[in-house]
Amino acid sequence: MKRIAILGSTGSIGRSTLSVVESYPDRFQVSTLAAGNNAELAFEQAVRWKPHVFSIAKEQEADSLRAKLRSAGLSEIEVVHGAAGTVRVATHPEVDFVVSAIVGVSGLEATYEAVRAGKTVGLANKECLVVAGELITAEARKQGKPLLPIDSEHNAVHQCLRGGRMDEVARIWLTASGGPFLKTPKSEFASITVQQALNHPTWKMGKRITIDSATLMNKGFEVIEACRLFNVPPERVQVVVHPQSTIHSLVEFVDGSILAQISVTDMRLPILYALTYPERIPSELRFSIGDLRHLDFCPPDMAKFPCLGLAYEAAAAGGAKTIALNAADEVAVAAFLNGQIGFEDIPRIIGETMAATPAGHLESIKKVLALDTEARLLAKEVAQRRRKGSPIGAISQ
Repeated sequence: MKRIAILGSTGSIGRSTLSVVESYPDRFQVSTLAAGNNAELAFEQAVRWKPHVFSIAKEQEADSLRAKLRSAGLSEIEVVHGAAGTVRVATHPEVDFVVSAIVGVSGLEATYEAVRAGKTVGLANKECLVVAGELITAEARKQGKPLLPIDSEHNAVHQCLRGGRMDEVARIWLTASGGPFLKTPKSEFASITVQQALNHPTWKMGKRITIDSATLMNKGFEVIEACRLFNVPPERVQVVVHPQSTIHSLVEFVDGSILAQISVTDMRLPILYALTYPERIPSELRFSIGDLRHLDFCPPDMAKFPCLGLAYEAAAAGGAKTIALNAADEVAVAAFLNGQIGFEDIPRIIGETMAATPAGHLESIKKVLALDTEARLLAKEVAQRRRKGSPIGAISQ
């Protein structure tokens, strides 16, 4: 019986993980859960799964949840809150496997502490590896525990790598749908609206990741993740546009063989793979071979989508540059969604923030979080001054 902690239990990955657990009650048990601000769903999950510990974002919500659980006769569930509560959920002695699915850097400390505590971690959170991949992977190697990707592309790579040794790998290929503007001329980018950018052709996702998919920044983050997870340089990670999203990723070996991973577009499958690795167990998640009738591939247009180039630049530099990339993207996307900047301003703000950020080695998670705060402040300044046409400052190191 594998005992599971879920960081981000009320989000889409968290709910999908609970669905997998429900389908295999003889294999998995929920030990601890951490939610955000969805207090109503948090209560439902606490009643259904009866975890040892349940963490929620704010103290007031924790007090309310604790009282509701007491009234429901479940006072044995320990209710905690905030960052410290999430760390407690991730490092609880009853936990074997931690699913890291909190969006943004909010789950970074808990994910790192889970690795330090010797837990096996399934990563569905891009930002953890983007901003602190060097620290997390180094600690995982020290603990002798695998980091198992739940992101569909990296999960696909992980599966393909079972066909050969890492020293036999020539290149990793990450597939991209191309987003809603794959065929839109660059001349029309200045007039792109928020509604158009949120109209993704393949996936239904949160607003930030949908905009990141429209700019191809999402794929840029995945390049950095792949570099950190599989310990390869950026030049050995390639992006190929594949609008059908049928092939999730490919691995090319030195002899010219290419292995591709194909499956249904259902996150329960990569979650199940991570939870059961190194086993494979039967599931009902079947792919129709008839869907392979038509597959298109083309290289990404780096001139149209400069965010991808910025991500490669950050991947090569590492350290503080990847922190600036992520922080500036989040700030710029929020400004675009609020109608404060145009679509083409997103990469400009990211590029200027990165240029003003000195490269630097990351000694600790505390340093990562401090640099993240500085980068966000600078990115907001860049966004504001860009509207005014003023110069920018720089992050201290």
